Amino acid sequence: MYLIPIPAFTDNYLWLLHDGEYALVVDPGEAAPVQQALAQHGLQLTSILVTHHHADHTGGVAALRDATGAQVYGPASESIPAPFTPLKEGATVHTLGLDFQVLDVPGHTAGHIAFYAPDVDGQPLLFCGDTLFSGGCGRLFEGTPAQMLASLDKLAALPGATRVCCTHEATLGNLRLALAAEPDKADLIAQELRINPFLRTRQASLVAAARRLDASADDDIAIFAALRQWKNQF
Repeated sequence: MYLIPIPAFTDNYLWLLHDGEYALVVDPGEAAPVQQALAQHGLQLTSILVTHHHADHTGGVAALRDATGAQVYGPASESIPAPFTPLKEGATVHTLGLDFQVLDVPGHTAGHIAFYAPDVDGQPLLFCGDTLFSGGCGRLFEGTPAQMLASLDKLAALPGATRVCCTHEATLGNLRLALAAEPDKADLIAQELRINPFLRTRQASLVAAARRLDASADDDIAIFAALRQWKNQF
């Protein structure tokens, strides 16, 4: 399998996975760069996976479906360009000879989902949309801090070798916050569970950082909410 990040807009990644003949694409906010990649590699698009309804993740869905006949899969409780197969946790998408498990990960949006394949060439693979970023997490537009914290806990419990495919490049900005929250972490790049404060909000150093922002933060959810609000303003 070959995994290709296709840049779009100012900081989006549209993920293309293919076997040399057939391909799937994740969150195609634009059709043109996907069509160019398909033509360049001589691929037939068979599946379109959508994690949530925002336009920068769905804007190219209709054009790609019409041009290729690809099957569209997306969250059952969100408005995705129809027709599409609605999904919620417990469902499995079979494509390219792979089985992608559907995970409910609300927070960024109310019905956000992720796609997790336990074995892609011997390594787990996760398409997480705007829930998890390198060093950070998505903004809470529709969901609650409790939902996002539960979603991040779910992703943090996946195998440590999981390859994470997020859909925006925000690493440098996220690491600025991570270093501000834990200035003694000189080795923040070692691995995601070590660099990303939103996956470790129960650790004493981050609890202390959150309480410097909001002295009333007295439980896991309030601590997470304080850190996420800090990032909104950082």
